[in-house]
Amino acid sequence: MTQFLGSAISISKGKKHEVIESPSSSAKRLIGIDDLRNDDLLRYTEDRKGVEAIPEDVLIAWDGANAGTIGFGKRGLIGSTIARLRIKPESKLFTPFLGLFLKSKFDYLRKTATGATIPHINRKALEGIPLPEVEFNDQIRIAHLLGKVEGLIAQRKQHLQQLDELLKSVFLEMFGDPIKNPHTFPVRKLSDFYINPKEGTKCGPFGSALKKGEYVDSGVPVWNMDNIDPTGRMLSPFRMWITEQKFKELSSYSVIDGDIIISRAGTVGKMCVAKMNGGKAIISTNLIRLRLGDNLRPLHVVALMTYCKGKVGRLKVGPDGAFTHMNTGILDTLEFPYPPSELQDQFATIVEKVEALKSGYQQSLSDLESLYGALSQQAFKGELDLSRVPLPDVQSDAEAAEAAEAAEAAEPTEKVETPAEEQLTINLPDTDYLLDALADSTLRQRLLSDWLKSYCQQIGNTSFSASDFLAAAQTRMTELHPDTELELSVDDYDIVKNWVFDALNSGLLQQAQNVTGHDENGDSILGNLIELRAGVQP
Repeated sequence: MTQFLGSAISISKGKKHEVIESPSSSAKRLIGIDDLRNDDLLRYTEDRKGVEAIPEDVLIAWDGANAGTIGFGKRGLIGSTIARLRIKPESKLFTPFLGLFLKSKFDYLRKTATGATIPHINRKALEGIPLPEVEFNDQIRIAHLLGKVEGLIAQRKQHLQQLDELLKSVFLEMFGDPIKNPHTFPVRKLSDFYINPKEGTKCGPFGSALKKGEYVDSGVPVWNMDNIDPTGRMLSPFRMWITEQKFKELSSYSVIDGDIIISRAGTVGKMCVAKMNGGKAIISTNLIRLRLGDNLRPLHVVALMTYCKGKVGRLKVGPDGAFTHMNTGILDTLEFPYPPSELQDQFATIVEKVEALKSGYQQSLSDLESLYGALSQQAFKGELDLSRVPLPDVQSDAEAAEAAEAAEAAEPTEKVETPAEEQLTINLPDTDYLLDALADSTLRQRLLSDWLKSYCQQIGNTSFSASDFLAAAQTRMTELHPDTELELSVDDYDIVKNWVFDALNSGLLQQAQNVTGHDENGDSILGNLIELRAGVQP
Protein backbone atom coordinates (compact mmCIF):
# COMPACT_ATOMS: atom_id res chain seq x y z
CA MET A 1 0.00 0.00 0.00
CA THR A 2 1.43 3.37 -1.03
CA GLN A 3 2.47 5.61 1.86
CA PHE A 4 2.35 9.38 1.40
CA LEU A 5 4.76 11.83 2.99
CA GLY A 6 2.04 13.58 4.99
CA SER A 7 1.28 10.41 6.97
CA ALA A 8 4.97 9.83 7.78
CA ILE A 9 5.99 13.25 9.12
CA SER A 10 4.87 16.20 11.19
CA ILE A 11 5.59 19.71 9.87
CA SER A 12 6.59 22.67 12.06
CA LYS A 13 7.43 26.15 10.73
CA GLY A 14 10.32 28.10 12.24
CA LYS A 15 10.28 31.65 13.61
CA LYS A 16 12.48 34.72 13.46
CA HIS A 17 15.36 34.82 15.95
CA GLU A 18 17.89 37.43 16.98
CA VAL A 19 21.43 36.66 15.85
CA ILE A 20 24.25 37.40 18.31
CA GLU A 21 27.86 38.12 17.40
CA SER A 22 29.47 36.75 20.58
CA PRO A 23 27.60 33.59 21.62
CA SER A 24 27.79 32.26 25.16
CA SER A 25 28.11 28.60 26.08
CA SER A 26 24.31 28.39 26.32
CA ALA A 27 23.69 29.83 22.83
CA LYS A 28 22.06 27.67 20.19
CA ARG A 29 22.84 27.45 16.54
CA LEU A 30 20.42 29.29 14.25
CA ILE A 31 19.67 27.44 11.02
CA GLY A 32 18.81 29.47 7.92
CA ILE A 33 18.61 28.69 4.21
CA ASP A 34 22.38 28.80 3.61
CA ASP A 35 22.88 26.27 6.41
CA LEU A 36 20.85 23.70 4.49
CA ARG A 37 23.64 23.55 1.89
CA ASN A 38 26.74 23.68 4.10
CA ASP A 39 28.16 24.64 7.49
CA ASP A 40 30.50 27.36 6.22
CA LEU A 41 29.04 30.23 8.26
CA LEU A 42 27.58 29.32 11.65
CA ARG A 43 25.20 31.75 13.38
CA TYR A 44 23.92 31.63 16.95
CA THR A 45 21.07 32.96 19.07
CA GLU A 46 20.44 33.23 22.80
CA ASP A 47 16.69 32.70 22.30
CA ARG A 48 15.34 29.88 24.43
CA LYS A 49 12.05 29.30 22.62
CA GLY A 50 11.53 28.20 19.06
CA VAL A 51 11.31 25.16 16.80
CA GLU A 52 14.42 23.08 17.40
CA ALA A 53 15.80 20.63 14.87
CA ILE A 54 17.79 17.51 15.64
CA PRO A 55 20.00 15.58 13.17
CA GLU A 56 17.21 13.06 12.57
CA ASP A 57 14.94 15.79 11.13
CA VAL A 58 14.69 16.81 7.50
CA LEU A 59 14.62 20.58 6.93
CA ILE A 60 13.12 22.40 3.96
CA ALA A 61 13.29 26.02 2.82
CA TRP A 62 9.59 26.95 2.87
CA ASP A 63 9.59 30.50 1.50
CA GLY A 64 11.58 32.64 -0.90
CA ALA A 65 13.81 32.18 -3.92
CA ASN A 66 15.33 29.01 -2.43
CA ALA A 67 12.03 27.33 -1.53
CA GLY A 68 12.37 23.57 -1.86
CA THR A 69 16.03 23.39 -0.79
CA ILE A 70 16.56 20.39 1.52
CA GLY A 71 18.95 19.78 4.41
CA PHE A 72 19.36 17.23 7.20
CA GLY A 73 21.78 16.22 9.93
CA LYS A 74 21.53 19.67 11.59
CA ARG A 75 20.93 20.66 15.21
CA GLY A 76 19.61 24.07 16.28
CA LEU A 77 16.69 26.51 16.17
CA ILE A 78 15.25 27.00 12.69
CA GLY A 79 14.57 30.41 11.16
CA SER A 80 11.30 31.79 9.85
CA THR A 81 11.80 30.60 6.25
CA ILE A 82 12.56 27.00 7.27
CA ALA A 83 10.20 24.14 8.15
CA ARG A 84 11.07 21.02 10.13
CA LEU A 85 9.86 17.65 8.85
CA ARG A 86 10.00 15.30 11.83
CA ILE A 87 9.73 11.61 10.95
CA LYS A 88 7.16 9.64 12.94
CA PRO A 89 8.76 6.61 14.65
CA GLU A 90 6.32 4.15 13.09
CA SER A 91 7.16 5.38 9.57
CA LYS A 92 10.49 3.51 9.44
CA LEU A 93 12.22 6.14 7.32
CA PHE A 94 15.98 6.72 7.39
CA THR A 95 16.57 10.48 7.54
CA PRO A 96 19.33 10.76 4.88
CA PHE A 97 17.27 8.58 2.53
CA LEU A 98 14.20 10.79 2.93
CA GLY A 99 16.31 13.92 2.58
CA LEU A 100 17.91 12.73 -0.66
CA PHE A 101 14.54 11.59 -1.98
CA LEU A 102 13.03 15.02 -1.35
CA LYS A 103 16.03 16.65 -3.04
CA SER A 104 15.06 14.71 -6.15
CA LYS A 105 11.60 16.33 -5.92
CA PHE A 106 12.92 19.91 -6.08
CA ASP A 107 11.46 20.66 -9.52
CA TYR A 108 8.07 19.30 -8.43
CA LEU A 109 8.10 21.39 -5.26
CA ARG A 110 8.93 24.53 -7.26
CA LYS A 111 6.31 23.78 -9.89
CA THR A 112 3.58 23.35 -7.27
CA ALA A 113 4.69 26.32 -5.11
CA THR A 114 2.24 29.15 -4.45
CA GLY A 115 2.88 32.89 -4.60
CA ALA A 116 3.16 35.10 -7.68
CA THR A 117 6.42 36.84 -6.72
CA ILE A 118 7.72 35.00 -3.64
CA PRO A 119 7.42 31.19 -3.86
CA HIS A 120 5.94 29.29 -0.90
CA ILE A 121 5.91 25.52 -0.56
CA ASN A 122 2.44 24.09 -1.17
CA ARG A 123 1.80 22.02 1.96
CA LYS A 124 -0.81 19.85 0.29
CA ALA A 125 1.51 19.08 -2.63
CA LEU A 126 4.35 18.25 -0.23
CA GLU A 127 2.25 15.96 1.94
CA GLY A 128 0.84 14.26 -1.16
CA ILE A 129 4.23 13.00 -2.39
CA PRO A 130 4.14 9.17 -2.56
CA LEU A 131 7.08 7.57 -0.76
CA PRO A 132 9.20 4.84 -2.37
CA GLU A 133 8.57 1.35 -1.03
CA VAL A 134 12.11 0.53 0.14
CA GLU A 135 13.07 -1.59 3.16
CA PHE A 136 14.81 0.29 5.97
CA ASN A 137 18.20 -1.42 5.53
CA ASP A 138 18.09 -0.72 1.80
CA GLN A 139 17.29 2.92 2.59
CA ILE A 140 20.56 3.02 4.54
CA ARG A 141 22.46 1.42 1.65
CA ILE A 142 20.99 3.85 -0.88
CA ALA A 143 21.70 6.90 1.27
CA HIS A 144 25.28 5.73 1.84
CA LEU A 145 25.82 5.07 -1.87
CA LEU A 146 24.35 8.39 -3.03
CA GLY A 147 26.20 10.21 -0.26
CA LYS A 148 29.50 8.85 -1.59
CA VAL A 149 28.74 10.14 -5.07
CA GLU A 150 27.61 13.50 -3.64
CA GLY A 151 30.95 13.71 -1.84
CA LEU A 152 32.84 13.13 -5.09
CA ILE A 153 30.72 15.76 -6.84
CA ALA A 154 31.51 18.29 -4.09
CA GLN A 155 35.20 17.39 -4.38
CA ARG A 156 35.24 18.00 -8.13
CA LYS A 157 33.48 21.36 -7.68
CA GLN A 158 36.06 22.30 -5.08
CA HIS A 159 38.88 21.36 -7.47
CA LEU A 160 37.38 23.58 -10.17
CA GLN A 161 37.01 26.47 -7.73
CA GLN A 162 40.62 26.07 -6.59
CA LEU A 163 41.83 26.22 -10.20
CA ASP A 164 39.81 29.41 -10.76
CA GLU A 165 41.38 30.89 -7.64
CA LEU A 166 44.81 29.84 -8.92
CA LEU A 167 44.27 31.71 -12.19
CA LYS A 168 43.09 34.79 -10.31
CA SER A 169 46.19 34.80 -8.10
CA VAL A 170 48.46 34.32 -11.14
CA PHE A 171 46.74 37.20 -12.95
CA LEU A 172 47.13 39.56 -9.99
CA GLU A 173 50.76 38.49 -9.55
CA MET A 174 51.55 39.19 -13.21
CA PHE A 175 49.53 42.36 -13.75
CA GLY A 176 48.75 43.73 -10.28
CA ASP A 177 45.75 45.62 -8.94
CA PRO A 178 44.43 47.79 -11.83
CA ILE A 179 43.75 50.69 -9.44
CA LYS A 180 47.26 50.71 -7.94
CA ASN A 181 48.92 49.71 -11.24
CA PRO A 182 52.14 48.62 -9.47
CA HIS A 183 53.91 47.81 -12.77
CA THR A 184 53.15 51.33 -14.10
CA PHE A 185 51.61 50.05 -17.32
CA PRO A 186 50.31 52.85 -19.58
CA VAL A 187 46.60 53.56 -19.08
CA ARG A 188 44.63 53.16 -22.30
CA LYS A 189 41.01 53.20 -23.43
CA LEU A 190 39.41 49.92 -24.42
CA SER A 191 38.07 51.57 -27.58
CA ASP A 192 41.68 52.11 -28.75
CA PHE A 193 41.86 48.36 -29.37
CA TYR A 194 38.58 47.79 -31.23
CA ILE A 195 38.99 46.05 -34.58
CA ASN A 196 37.35 49.18 -36.04
CA PRO A 197 34.94 51.83 -34.71
CA LYS A 198 31.89 50.23 -36.36
CA GLU A 199 32.41 46.57 -35.40
CA GLY A 200 34.15 47.07 -32.04
CA THR A 201 30.93 46.72 -30.03
CA LYS A 202 27.51 45.44 -31.01
CA CYS A 203 24.33 44.88 -28.98
CA GLY A 204 22.15 41.92 -29.85
CA PRO A 205 19.12 42.29 -32.14
CA PHE A 206 15.95 43.76 -30.67
CA GLY A 207 12.76 41.69 -30.47
CA SER A 208 11.39 42.95 -33.75
CA ALA A 209 14.50 41.75 -35.60
CA LEU A 210 14.46 38.26 -34.06
CA LYS A 211 11.08 37.02 -32.89
CA LYS A 212 10.46 33.98 -30.72
CA GLY A 213 8.64 32.17 -33.53
CA GLU A 214 11.72 32.36 -35.76
CA TYR A 215 13.78 29.99 -33.62
CA VAL A 216 14.16 26.46 -35.03
CA ASP A 217 15.24 23.06 -33.66
CA SER A 218 18.63 23.10 -35.38
CA GLY A 219 20.68 25.35 -37.62
CA VAL A 220 22.91 28.33 -36.81
CA PRO A 221 23.45 28.66 -33.02
CA VAL A 222 22.24 31.70 -31.09
CA TRP A 223 24.25 32.76 -28.04
CA ASN A 224 22.30 33.53 -24.88
CA MET A 225 23.21 34.27 -21.26
CA ASP A 226 23.28 30.57 -20.35
CA ASN A 227 26.32 30.10 -22.60
CA ILE A 228 28.48 32.28 -20.34
CA ASP A 229 29.81 31.00 -17.02
CA PRO A 230 30.37 33.61 -14.26
CA THR A 231 34.00 32.41 -14.02
CA GLY A 232 34.66 33.59 -17.59
CA ARG A 233 34.24 30.35 -19.52
CA MET A 234 32.11 29.56 -22.56
CA LEU A 235 29.42 27.00 -21.80
CA SER A 236 27.99 24.45 -24.20
CA PRO A 237 25.67 23.31 -25.63
CA PHE A 238 23.69 25.94 -27.49
CA ARG A 239 19.92 25.69 -27.01
CA MET A 240 18.61 28.12 -29.63
CA TRP A 241 19.07 28.13 -33.40
CA ILE A 242 17.99 30.07 -36.49
CA THR A 243 17.89 29.17 -40.17
CA GLU A 244 20.70 29.93 -42.60
CA GLN A 245 18.46 32.52 -44.28
CA LYS A 246 17.80 34.30 -40.97
CA PHE A 247 21.52 34.29 -40.24
CA LYS A 248 22.18 36.12 -43.51
CA GLU A 249 19.64 38.76 -42.48
CA LEU A 250 21.32 39.16 -39.07
CA SER A 251 24.95 38.71 -40.16
CA SER A 252 25.94 42.01 -38.51
CA TYR A 253 25.32 40.26 -35.16
CA SER A 254 27.58 37.31 -36.03
CA VAL A 255 30.09 35.75 -33.63
CA ILE A 256 33.56 34.60 -34.67
CA ASP A 257 36.47 33.03 -32.79
CA GLY A 258 38.02 35.49 -30.34
CA ASP A 259 34.96 37.69 -29.89
CA ILE A 260 34.12 38.59 -26.29
CA ILE A 261 30.47 37.93 -25.44
CA ILE A 262 29.09 40.01 -22.55
CA SER A 263 25.77 39.76 -20.71
CA ARG A 264 23.86 43.03 -20.22
CA ALA A 265 20.94 41.48 -18.31
CA GLY A 266 20.56 38.79 -15.67
CA THR A 267 24.06 38.43 -14.20
CA VAL A 268 25.18 41.72 -15.74
CA GLY A 269 28.73 41.83 -17.06
CA LYS A 270 29.63 38.14 -17.06
CA MET A 271 31.68 37.46 -20.17
CA CYS A 272 33.78 34.92 -22.03
CA VAL A 273 35.85 34.47 -25.18
CA ALA A 274 33.95 32.76 -28.00
CA LYS A 275 35.45 29.55 -29.37
CA MET A 276 33.46 28.73 -32.48
CA ASN A 277 36.09 26.65 -34.32
CA GLY A 278 35.17 28.48 -37.50
CA GLY A 279 31.44 27.86 -37.09
CA LYS A 280 28.66 30.41 -37.45
CA ALA A 281 26.61 31.99 -34.65
CA ILE A 282 24.89 35.22 -33.62
CA ILE A 283 24.24 36.96 -30.30
CA SER A 284 20.78 37.30 -28.78
CA THR A 285 19.05 40.45 -27.52
CA ASN A 286 20.58 40.65 -24.02
CA LEU A 287 24.21 40.25 -25.10
CA ILE A 288 27.00 42.55 -26.30
CA ARG A 289 29.69 41.45 -28.74
CA LEU A 290 33.15 42.99 -28.27
CA ARG A 291 35.59 42.48 -31.15
CA LEU A 292 39.25 43.49 -30.69
CA GLY A 293 42.23 44.05 -32.95
CA ASP A 294 45.60 42.31 -32.68
CA ASN A 295 47.18 44.37 -29.88
CA LEU A 296 44.89 43.34 -27.02
CA ARG A 297 44.21 39.72 -26.18
CA PRO A 298 40.52 38.95 -25.52
CA LEU A 299 41.51 36.62 -22.68
CA HIS A 300 43.23 39.49 -20.87
CA VAL A 301 40.08 41.62 -21.01
CA VAL A 302 37.88 38.79 -19.70
CA ALA A 303 40.33 38.00 -16.88
CA LEU A 304 40.65 41.68 -15.94
CA MET A 305 36.88 42.19 -15.79
CA THR A 306 36.23 38.87 -14.02
CA TYR A 307 39.02 38.93 -11.41
CA CYS A 308 39.08 42.68 -10.72
CA LYS A 309 35.40 43.59 -10.51
CA GLY A 310 34.82 47.03 -9.07
CA LYS A 311 38.40 48.06 -9.84
CA VAL A 312 38.12 48.76 -13.56
CA GLY A 313 37.02 52.24 -14.63
CA ARG A 314 33.79 53.43 -13.03
CA LEU A 315 32.00 50.09 -13.19
CA LYS A 316 30.13 49.36 -9.96
CA VAL A 317 29.41 45.94 -8.49
CA GLY A 318 26.16 45.03 -6.72
CA PRO A 319 25.71 42.82 -3.63
CA ASP A 320 25.33 39.75 -5.86
CA GLY A 321 28.81 40.26 -7.32
CA ALA A 322 27.50 41.29 -10.75
CA PHE A 323 28.03 44.67 -12.38
CA THR A 324 25.15 47.06 -11.74
CA HIS A 325 24.91 47.99 -15.42
CA MET A 326 26.67 47.35 -18.73
CA ASN A 327 26.33 48.89 -22.18
CA THR A 328 28.43 49.81 -25.21
CA GLY A 329 28.89 53.39 -23.96
CA ILE A 330 30.54 52.11 -20.78
CA LEU A 331 32.88 49.90 -22.81
CA ASP A 332 33.79 52.77 -25.16
CA THR A 333 35.07 54.93 -22.30
CA LEU A 334 36.59 52.17 -20.14
CA GLU A 335 40.23 52.77 -19.17
CA PHE A 336 42.69 50.18 -17.83
CA PRO A 337 46.45 49.55 -17.44
CA TYR A 338 47.71 48.08 -20.72
CA PRO A 339 50.45 45.42 -20.29
CA PRO A 340 52.84 44.35 -23.08
CA SER A 341 51.47 41.77 -25.53
CA GLU A 342 54.25 39.34 -24.54
CA LEU A 343 53.03 39.35 -20.94
CA GLN A 344 49.45 38.84 -22.08
CA ASP A 345 50.60 35.83 -24.12
CA GLN A 346 52.44 34.35 -21.13
CA PHE A 347 49.24 34.48 -19.12
CA ALA A 348 47.31 32.94 -22.02
CA THR A 349 49.74 29.99 -22.03
CA ILE A 350 49.17 29.44 -18.31
CA VAL A 351 45.40 29.64 -18.80
CA GLU A 352 45.58 27.06 -21.58
CA LYS A 353 47.32 24.56 -19.29
CA VAL A 354 44.94 25.18 -16.39
CA GLU A 355 41.92 24.97 -18.69
CA ALA A 356 43.11 21.54 -19.84
CA LEU A 357 43.06 20.43 -16.20
CA LYS A 358 39.67 22.06 -15.66
CA SER A 359 38.31 20.29 -18.71
CA GLY A 360 39.21 16.93 -17.17
CA TYR A 361 37.63 17.87 -13.84
CA GLN A 362 34.55 19.24 -15.60
CA GLN A 363 34.10 16.02 -17.55
CA SER A 364 34.51 14.02 -14.36
CA LEU A 365 31.95 16.27 -12.66
CA SER A 366 29.49 15.81 -15.53
CA ASP A 367 29.97 12.04 -15.42
CA LEU A 368 29.43 11.97 -11.65
CA GLU A 369 26.30 14.10 -11.89
CA SER A 370 24.95 11.78 -14.59
CA LEU A 371 25.82 8.79 -12.42
CA TYR A 372 24.07 10.36 -9.43
CA GLY A 373 20.97 11.08 -11.51
CA ALA A 374 20.82 7.53 -12.85
CA LEU A 375 21.47 5.92 -9.45
CA SER A 376 18.92 8.07 -7.62
CA GLN A 377 16.27 7.48 -10.26
CA GLN A 378 16.75 3.71 -10.05
CA ALA A 379 17.05 3.73 -6.27
CA PHE A 380 13.83 5.63 -5.63
CA LYS A 381 11.97 3.39 -8.08
CA GLY A 382 13.27 0.30 -6.26
CA GLU A 383 15.14 -0.84 -9.38
CA LEU A 384 18.70 -0.61 -8.02
CA ASP A 385 20.55 -3.88 -7.38
CA LEU A 386 21.85 -3.52 -3.81
CA SER A 387 23.01 -7.12 -3.37
CA ARG A 388 26.68 -6.11 -3.46
CA VAL A 389 26.32 -2.95 -1.38
CA PRO A 390 27.33 -3.63 2.25
CA LEU A 391 25.17 -2.30 5.06
CA PRO A 392 27.06 0.62 6.66
CA ASP A 393 27.32 0.88 10.43
CA VAL A 394 24.83 3.67 11.14
CA GLN A 395 24.38 5.29 14.53
CA SER A 396 22.31 8.37 15.29
CA ASP A 397 23.76 11.31 17.22
CA ALA A 398 21.57 10.45 20.19
CA GLU A 399 22.71 6.82 20.18
CA ALA A 400 26.32 7.90 19.82
CA ALA A 401 26.03 10.27 22.79
CA GLU A 402 24.43 7.56 24.95
CA ALA A 403 27.14 5.09 23.96
CA ALA A 404 29.87 7.62 24.80
CA GLU A 405 28.34 8.35 28.21
CA ALA A 406 28.03 4.64 28.93
CA ALA A 407 31.65 4.08 27.96
CA GLU A 408 32.84 6.91 30.23
CA ALA A 409 30.79 5.62 33.15
CA ALA A 410 31.96 2.03 32.79
CA GLU A 411 34.85 0.90 35.05
CA PRO A 412 36.56 -2.05 33.37
CA THR A 413 38.10 -4.53 35.79
CA GLU A 414 40.96 -5.24 33.44
CA LYS A 415 42.23 -3.22 30.53
CA VAL A 416 43.24 -5.27 27.52
CA GLU A 417 46.23 -3.76 25.78
CA THR A 418 46.08 -4.13 22.02
CA PRO A 419 49.12 -3.10 20.02
CA ALA A 420 48.64 -0.35 17.49
CA GLU A 421 48.42 -1.57 13.94
CA GLU A 422 51.74 -1.29 12.19
CA GLN A 423 52.14 1.57 9.78
CA LEU A 424 52.59 -0.14 6.45
CA THR A 425 54.96 1.19 3.84
CA ILE A 426 53.59 0.30 0.43
CA ASN A 427 55.98 0.29 -2.52
CA LEU A 428 54.10 -0.18 -5.76
CA PRO A 429 56.37 -1.26 -8.64
CA ASP A 430 57.59 1.13 -11.33
CA THR A 431 56.28 0.55 -14.83
CA ASP A 432 57.34 1.75 -18.25
CA TYR A 433 53.77 2.20 -19.47
CA LEU A 434 52.18 4.43 -16.81
CA LEU A 435 51.68 7.45 -19.06
CA ASP A 436 50.36 5.25 -21.88
CA ALA A 437 47.93 3.66 -19.42
CA LEU A 438 46.27 7.01 -18.81
CA ALA A 439 45.04 7.11 -22.39
CA ASP A 440 44.53 3.37 -22.93
CA SER A 441 41.79 1.73 -20.84
CA THR A 442 43.24 -1.76 -21.38
CA LEU A 443 46.68 -0.72 -20.16
CA ARG A 444 45.07 1.17 -17.27
CA GLN A 445 43.27 -2.00 -16.15
CA ARG A 446 46.53 -3.96 -16.42
CA LEU A 447 48.42 -1.33 -14.40
CA LEU A 448 45.89 -1.28 -11.56
CA SER A 449 45.65 -5.08 -11.53
CA ASP A 450 49.44 -5.42 -11.22
CA TRP A 451 49.52 -2.83 -8.46
CA LEU A 452 46.61 -4.48 -6.63
CA LYS A 453 48.44 -7.82 -6.60
CA SER A 454 51.58 -6.13 -5.29
CA TYR A 455 49.53 -4.28 -2.67
CA CYS A 456 47.94 -7.52 -1.43
CA GLN A 457 51.37 -9.14 -1.11
CA GLN A 458 52.58 -6.26 1.08
CA ILE A 459 49.66 -5.76 3.48
CA GLY A 460 50.15 -9.09 5.29
CA ASN A 461 47.43 -9.56 7.91
CA THR A 462 46.16 -6.01 7.56
CA SER A 463 42.66 -5.73 6.14
CA PHE A 464 42.36 -4.77 2.47
CA SER A 465 41.17 -1.19 1.88
CA ALA A 466 40.25 0.05 -1.58
CA SER A 467 40.61 3.69 -0.46
CA ASP A 468 44.08 3.01 1.01
CA PHE A 469 45.13 1.30 -2.22
CA LEU A 470 43.87 4.20 -4.36
CA ALA A 471 45.73 6.65 -2.10
CA ALA A 472 48.92 4.58 -2.45
CA ALA A 473 48.44 4.42 -6.23
CA GLN A 474 47.89 8.18 -6.46
CA THR A 475 51.03 8.79 -4.38
CA ARG A 476 53.08 6.43 -6.55
CA MET A 477 51.89 8.13 -9.75
CA THR A 478 52.96 11.49 -8.34
CA GLU A 479 56.36 10.10 -7.33
CA LEU A 480 57.00 8.62 -10.78
CA HIS A 481 55.79 11.66 -12.72
CA PRO A 482 55.93 14.73 -10.43
CA ASP A 483 55.65 17.18 -13.33
CA THR A 484 52.51 15.62 -14.79
CA GLU A 485 49.01 16.18 -13.42
CA LEU A 486 47.67 12.66 -12.91
CA GLU A 487 44.53 11.86 -10.94
CA LEU A 488 42.59 8.66 -10.45
CA SER A 489 38.93 8.83 -11.44
CA VAL A 490 35.63 7.07 -10.82
CA ASP A 491 36.46 4.72 -13.72
CA ASP A 492 39.57 3.61 -11.80
CA TYR A 493 37.45 2.94 -8.73
CA ASP A 494 35.23 0.71 -10.89
CA ILE A 495 38.32 -1.21 -12.07
CA VAL A 496 39.34 -1.76 -8.43
CA LYS A 497 35.81 -2.79 -7.47
CA ASN A 498 35.61 -5.38 -10.27
CA TRP A 499 39.08 -6.66 -9.41
CA VAL A 500 38.00 -7.18 -5.78
CA PHE A 501 35.04 -9.34 -6.85
CA ASP A 502 37.31 -11.41 -9.12
CA ALA A 503 39.90 -11.71 -6.33
CA LEU A 504 37.26 -13.01 -3.93
CA ASN A 505 36.24 -15.66 -6.46
CA SER A 506 39.85 -16.70 -7.08
CA GLY A 507 40.91 -16.69 -3.44
CA LEU A 508 43.41 -13.85 -3.78
CA LEU A 509 41.20 -12.02 -1.28
CA GLN A 510 39.21 -13.70 1.47
CA GLN A 511 36.42 -12.52 3.76
CA ALA A 512 37.08 -12.72 7.50
CA GLN A 513 35.39 -11.52 10.68
CA ASN A 514 37.15 -8.58 12.31
CA VAL A 515 39.05 -9.06 15.58
CA THR A 516 38.18 -6.60 18.36
CA GLY A 517 40.58 -7.95 21.00
CA HIS A 518 41.72 -11.09 22.82
CA ASP A 519 40.35 -12.99 25.83
CA GLU A 520 42.28 -14.14 28.89
CA ASN A 521 43.43 -17.24 27.00
CA GLY A 522 44.78 -15.17 24.15
CA ASP A 523 42.05 -16.24 21.76
CA SER A 524 40.66 -13.69 19.33
CA ILE A 525 37.40 -11.92 20.15
CA LEU A 526 35.47 -11.56 16.91
CA GLY A 527 33.42 -8.50 16.04
CA ASN A 528 30.38 -8.19 13.79
CA LEU A 529 32.15 -6.73 10.75
CA ILE A 530 33.42 -8.57 7.68
CA GLU A 531 36.87 -7.55 6.45
CA LEU A 532 38.79 -8.42 3.31
CA ARG A 533 42.22 -9.94 3.80
CA ALA A 534 44.88 -11.20 1.45
CA GLY A 535 44.40 -14.91 0.78
CA VAL A 536 46.29 -17.58 -1.10
CA GLN A 537 45.54 -17.92 -4.78
CA PRO A 538 44.62 -21.54 -5.56
